[in-house]
Amino acid sequence: QVQLVESGGGSVQAGGSLRLSCAASPYSYSCMGWFREAPGKQREGVASIYTIPGGGAASYADSVKGRFTISRDNSAYTVYLQMNNLKPEDTATYYCWVDQRGTCPPSGFLGPWGTRRPGRNEAWHQGTLVTVSS
Repeated sequence: QVQLVESGGGSVQAGGSLRLSCAASPYSYSCMGWFREAPGKQREGVASIYTIPGGGAASYADSVKGRFTISRDNSAYTVYLQMNNLKPEDTATYYCWVDQRGTCPPSGFLGPWGTRRPGRNEAWHQGTLVTVSS
């Protein structure tokens, strides 16, 4: 069973930075990433990254491009999300997410999910709260 442990959430003023970390139990994941959910808003995929050695391609939602950077440490099954120039609209619970097979990212993952439903090979943890004040 996949186990994920997140850390790094907190409160920051607009323009500030935070770094989220997520350690996953050892497994052959195809993709790791982060999505977020705020009250009254759609779940939104913000970033994903291939976990295949030599792959490393990262993808981002338009809302965070140029501000967020996802990276990974395959040897430690860990993924990071560096968030810079944070805005109040980034306030949300951020969830570490993994996919055990398939394309990276899966169709519809990045951006608002709308009617998207997670596949059975996807897993996520309980989330960490990020609060950005103006």
